[in-house]
Amino acid sequence: MLPILLKIPLPFLSHEIPIYTYGLLVATAFLAGIWWSAHEAKKVNLSPDFVFDLSFYIVVAAIIGSRVLYIVVDYDRYLSHPLDILKIWEGGLVFYGGLIAAIGTSLYYAKRKKTPFLVVADLFTPGVALGHAIGRLGCFAAGCCYGRPVTESHFWAVTFPHNGTSLAPAGIPLYPTQLMESAAELALFLILIALRRRKKFTGQIFLSYVVLYGISRSVLEVFRGDAIRGFVIPGILSTSQLISGLLISAAIIYSIYLKKRRSV
Repeated sequence: MLPILLKIPLPFLSHEIPIYTYGLLVATAFLAGIWWSAHEAKKVNLSPDFVFDLSFYIVVAAIIGSRVLYIVVDYDRYLSHPLDILKIWEGGLVFYGGLIAAIGTSLYYAKRKKTPFLVVADLFTPGVALGHAIGRLGCFAAGCCYGRPVTESHFWAVTFPHNGTSLAPAGIPLYPTQLMESAAELALFLILIALRRRKKFTGQIFLSYVVLYGISRSVLEVFRGDAIRGFVIPGILSTSQLISGLLISAAIIYSIYLKKRRSV
């Protein structure tokens, strides 16, 4: 809706530096998630320095992973325009790619530091939900991850302007999928905070998020209109829905295992 937040003029040059709303909000998302995790670290006997160090690697891994998955599902475009791979400020990050890369990085880092991975995962997960809620606002600003057309006019539908800079189709009422997912992530953040006081085993917060986000993402995919996100079965099963199903199944199985191990 507002791809470029502002333009900074360069003195003595007839040129302006654009500040992209998407990039600014994604950066804010990472900072918010890191701040939350660092704030909560002492409650699980971890130092803020541990959070900051791991966060650096997570940010790098998440950006690379989310970009790689986006490129994979839209490889035809990048074969024709390879330099577009670097234009992440224009949008083009798939959350699941970043999440998987972040989990792998955290596993490796926790093992090196001889810290239980599930303790780390429970600590970071609410911050992930909070950051994702903010990041989806960046998607709304850029117009990426847009919804499919609304058959009838509704007050909650969004129409992107004909400004030539938004990634969403202009002049058509669409489902506000970016705002819907942002709201869902904020709700998950609040649920995870409440769950901290009632969790029955280490890892429950992390695994609950995987299940709940997977369900919400699968539902929201029905309302998405950007075919560029990739499909396993065209028009029926998107790449994200497949990944959601696999992760939900794995999380449920692992939760059952952890509950049984705790009761032995």
